[in-house]
Amino acid sequence: MLIGYARVSTDDQDTAAQVTALKAAGCERIFREKASGGRWDRPELHRLLDQLRKRDVLVVWKLDRLSRSLRDVLTIMERLGESGAGFRSLTEAIDTTTPAGRMMMQMVGAFAEFERAMLRERTRAGLDAARQEGRIGGRRPKLSAQQQSEIRKMITKGDKTAADAARLFKVHPATVSRLLACTDSTVSRKVTRAR
Repeated sequence: MLIGYARVSTDDQDTAAQVTALKAAGCERIFREKASGGRWDRPELHRLLDQLRKRDVLVVWKLDRLSRSLRDVLTIMERLGESGAGFRSLTEAIDTTTPAGRMMMQMVGAFAEFERAMLRERTRAGLDAARQEGRIGGRRPKLSAQQQSEIRKMITKGDKTAADAARLFKVHPATVSRLLACTDSTVSRKVTRAR
């Protein structure tokens, strides 16, 4: 039996084109999923893998619909091999029911992993360049440096409790707790150095 797997990454994408291609290829059952290809916890994929029998063939429209990780692709191929099932990718013309198809699958998987590694490297280089220019990623702090200083003074003098300061500056009490913990660790480091 030919069993199709169609996947898109986000809710605003649609599996219709993949499903049409899978039906045209002769798939009797098609599992559809909306999840990132980098994630392993995809319920529909695992349901499909659990239902595979000997001589079934898992069919995808394109290899990256199965997974974007070489490790995951190889894990899936191993599971297919254990169950006696095959794999077919329509776009890349890969068919693991043949020796040439198995070899091609390994090569394509290696190139896909190489491409992801290059993307990660470019992203890391871009982030490093941004940091050197003084741009820092992440959320902006809830409190300015002046507000942080005021909160420390209020609590140190005993004018306000941490909960009162949080209400006054309209932040979560955990924000104030982290600020005070950071201050305490800085003070203890200075005392240790002075000794």
